[in-house]
Amino acid sequence: MNPQLTAPRTRIKVCGLTRAQDVQAAVTAGVDAIGFVLYAKSPRAVSPERAAELAHLLPPFVTPVLLFVNPEPGDVAAACALLPTALLQLHGDESPQTCAMLATAAKRPFLRAARIPTGPAGADFDLVKYALDYSQAQAILLDAHVEGFGGGGKAFNWSLLPPSVNAHLVLSGGLNAANVGDGIALLRPRCKSLAVDVSSAVEVDAPGGGTLKGIKDPEKINQFVAAVRAADQRLAGLH
Repeated sequence: MNPQLTAPRTRIKVCGLTRAQDVQAAVTAGVDAIGFVLYAKSPRAVSPERAAELAHLLPPFVTPVLLFVNPEPGDVAAACALLPTALLQLHGDESPQTCAMLATAAKRPFLRAARIPTGPAGADFDLVKYALDYSQAQAILLDAHVEGFGGGGKAFNWSLLPPSVNAHLVLSGGLNAANVGDGIALLRPRCKSLAVDVSSAVEVDAPGGGTLKGIKDPEKINQFVAAVRAADQRLAGLH
């Protein structure tokens, strides 16, 4: 049998986009979702109006995702009115009840971010309980706990996660083309399904080090997508 027909397909989200050309590059590379940060304190923040402009560039079956941190319900409703096909990503301190209220009012599915401590403390994070508490979420997004909110481009110790989680998971935080395959191989057997979410690793390098926040590099996006697809093929070959 053709392995391409049996390969599991890891869904890919690129987050923190601010420019039309980067949205187009991500779509061309074959990503499944585009994330827009609606959190004013983030260096990748865009306004709901700008997110709507960029979302208009998306073809069918590529999903816009709106990242909020402890939002006011009115702000979520206003943004959703501008982006009628967007999903919600709740990345702050929102309780299960608050998440359900926001999602119900907006009539949208939501992703709930789990901020997992880096280092050995990651073993103390009860992801099974977290997934149960937020069972109304479409998926649990796994990110490293950093100061502030919205992701910091850091990875946590994936091997410390439970061996079985009854949820769809989205792996985020510190992913790049070099390590995403390891993350997929380690975590896919532990959950219902696995997707991946990348931001800083596909940004343009800054002259003094680091990256230009919100400015994506098309070649890095292509390399990341290729690494995910290669990981899928390796896993298919094991079955």
